[in-house]
Amino acid sequence: MSRKNKLLETPPYAVERTLKLLGANLRTARLRRNLTIQDMAAKIGTGVRAIADAEKGKLATGIGTYAALL
Repeated sequence: MSRKNKLLETPPYAVERTLKLLGANLRTARLRRNLTIQDMAAKIGTGVRAIADAEKGKLATGIGTYAALL
């Protein structure tokens, strides 16, 4: 029986913290521009849920979404 690598299941703390900080910064930038989540989703061509997940710093959000928001 093979053992699972715990590093593949959960991200390192530094990665998790950085994504949360990036998400908070993206949200602040969106709010400073007086854009709603719906406006931003329409601008980058994705769904509202993807924007909300990126602003929460979720690891499952695609890198393309983060790049488009930047």
